[in-house]
Amino acid sequence: MRIVIAGAGDVGFHLAKLLALESHRATIIDTDGEKLDYISKHLDVHTMHGSCTSFETLKEAEIEKADLFIAVTSSEEVNFTTAVIAKQLGAKKTVVRVSNPEFLMARKDSFINRIGIDEVILPETLAAKEIKRLIRQSAFTDLYTFENGALSLMGIRVDRNSPLLNKTMSEVCSGNEGNCIKNVAILRKNETLIPNEDIRFEENDNAYFITINEGSKTVLDFTSEKPFDIKNIMILGGSKVGYHAARLLHKKYNVKLIEPDKKKCLEIAADFPDVLVIHGDEHDISLLEEEDLDEMDAVISVTDNSETNIISCLMAKNHGVKRTIALVENIDFIPISQSVGVDTMINKRLIAANFIFRDIRKGDVIEMTSLHGADCEVLEFEVKPQDKICHKSLRKLKFPKGAIIGGISRNGEALMPTSDFLFAEGDHVVVLAKPESINLVEKFFV
Repeated sequence: MRIVIAGAGDVGFHLAKLLALESHRATIIDTDGEKLDYISKHLDVHTMHGSCTSFETLKEAEIEKADLFIAVTSSEEVNFTTAVIAKQLGAKKTVVRVSNPEFLMARKDSFINRIGIDEVILPETLAAKEIKRLIRQSAFTDLYTFENGALSLMGIRVDRNSPLLNKTMSEVCSGNEGNCIKNVAILRKNETLIPNEDIRFEENDNAYFITINEGSKTVLDFTSEKPFDIKNIMILGGSKVGYHAARLLHKKYNVKLIEPDKKKCLEIAADFPDVLVIHGDEHDISLLEEEDLDEMDAVISVTDNSETNIISCLMAKNHGVKRTIALVENIDFIPISQSVGVDTMINKRLIAANFIFRDIRKGDVIEMTSLHGADCEVLEFEVKPQDKICHKSLRKLKFPKGAIIGGISRNGEALMPTSDFLFAEGDHVVVLAKPESINLVEKFFV
């Protein structure tokens, strides 16, 4: 695909990185020469110094040949203007990053489409949705469900009391148990491994499993963490992420939000009357203790300072809080989150980049997500009659080493593939793949 990106910030850089791994023809435009110089030295993409609202710059980028134009500068106005121009000059599809939630609500309006905007994203709302999903996980470090729960992807931490420690899957699972669970990835010392049947689990591994039926109970037995109900949530920071997190969570949970800006407090309290909004300093430990930090089931720290968010979550853990989530600006922090004691660190720009990247996928991708901290993606494909995988057995596919087929849903029934399993039209196939293998995986589904 030919892809043009306007904006060399964190979202643009991460998108360019993903595109370079898959050998797409990508061009990134920005007025910041230093950012472009850094990208050109680290990524195999074309860079252009200039204004993305310039007709000449866009024509030089061959915008008329672009399959996808992505506007992710820090200016909402620039993004809209550039996307409209790009569409008129021939770009097939446009994606715009916005900061005003009104545009998100109106993204399906015919007016938005008529002026040349195909998709609108707001990183803060995407981050809030991710927070909502993470809150539901309970004992798992990650939890995704496919096909209405028929297949589940579960992540756990291997501690010194885990029955997995120093054992292979075959040594801890046998018979029917082994047919319901498949180990699809291990995050070990910041390295993501696609496991084979002989790999042994080590202490502090983050292990990921695809399960069907009663397999989820067995995965729970692999960890000393036990499921728990989340009722009381404290949000530190009334940022846009904090606001949208409160919006998504307040109907189901008891939400308490602490924010030092009085004006923000009044706005949030007016919009969500059942959220207890407290005007105060989220750094003030005595204030947090007065507001029953010890009784919280989850703490979500989403201030504008990454270090504050990390420290706040560590403090919450020290007070017995079961689930902590920290918003961080530095993507490099994310792989070390659980090793330092924070359950999950999220980065809104990384989440936004991964969301946009779904538009670049080949084949019939139904779902796509990323595992927090792990260098891999999870994709769900639908098998079509012309696909190379159709009517082939797993053993004959020669699937790339950096990828693994986790599970299949056929007519609503979840199946765990064996080497003789034959794929059929209509199958929904869940694949976990490292970035460098995704392009090879896609070739089986086109």
